[in-house]
Amino acid sequence: MARTTLRAEDVRRIALGLPGTVEKELWGHPTFHVHGRMYITVPDDGTSFAVRCPRHERAELIASEPHKFWVPAHEAHSSWVRARLSALEDASELYDILLDSWHQAAPPDLTETFAPKDR
Repeated sequence: MARTTLRAEDVRRIALGLPGTVEKELWGHPTFHVHGRMYITVPDDGTSFAVRCPRHERAELIASEPHKFWVPAHEAHSSWVRARLSALEDASELYDILLDSWHQAAPPDLTETFAPKDR
């Protein structure tokens, strides 16, 4: 089975489908926010994206799938991780990653009332 080619537009489509999300351009590229908290960026040339990831989980994530996830040196002290779009299996995996980041940024009253739909 052929791997789906994911693009930055897929990140945008999924992100804007999550409750309370707004898109803002910062640093010359798209960023996505929920209730004023950024939870996704699409830096550089649109071949990757960055999401929130607790630092205590990040090292294990990168070690388990270094072809998918990494952290640039200038972001080493942040609670973010980058993912390569070309390394993801499909839109379902992308959705799960973006939803997890959204949950970390969204207020509890919003996350408690949101029931994800089929992708």
